[in-house]
Amino acid sequence: MQAAGFWVLAVAATGAGAAVFAVDSMARATFALLASFLCAGAELLLAGLSYLGVLVVLMMIMEMLVMAVFMVMYMMNPAGLMPMTMTHNRRGALAVSGTAFAALAAGILTVPWPGRREGPGGGPPHDPTAALGRALMGPKMLVMMVIGVAILATMIATIVLAAPRGRYDDSGGAP
Repeated sequence: MQAAGFWVLAVAATGAGAAVFAVDSMARATFALLASFLCAGAELLLAGLSYLGVLVVLMMIMEMLVMAVFMVMYMMNPAGLMPMTMTHNRRGALAVSGTAFAALAAGILTVPWPGRREGPGGGPPHDPTAALGRALMGPKMLVMMVIGVAILATMIATIVLAAPRGRYDDSGGAP
C-alpha cells in the first residue's frame, strides 16, 4: 500500500510540475506548483520523515501565499488570471534543459555510488529526522535562524507595502 501511494504521489507531483509550464496563466501555474510541492511533502511523510514532510507542506503553502500577494500587487493583469505565453527563446530553452537532463541522468548512472559500511554505524540511523537535521543544520544553525528572521521581515514588509494606506486606515476600504 505504501509503495502504491509513493507511485501515485510521484506521478501526481510530476504531472503538476509539468503543468506549471503548460498552463496559460500565472495563477494556474502557482496552484500547479503548490500541488507538486504538496505531493513531494506527502512523499516525505510516507518515508517516515514526519517533521521534514510537515515543514515542506507548511513552507510551500506560505511561499505560494507570498507569491499570490506579489502577483496581485505587481502584475499588470489582475492576479495573473489573464492568458499568457512564455515564448522567449523556446528552442534554446528546450536545448539547454534537455542537455542538462541528459548530463544529470548520465551522472546518476555512471557515478560509482558508495556501498553501505559494515559493522556499527553502517545501518540506517535510529531517528532519520534527527540525523538529517544534524547533517543539514549542524554548523549552520545561526545562519539559518538569521535567514528565517529575514524572510519573516520580508513577508511583513510585502504585506505592508501591498496595503496602500497602511494599517491605521479607517476609511472602510473606499479609495
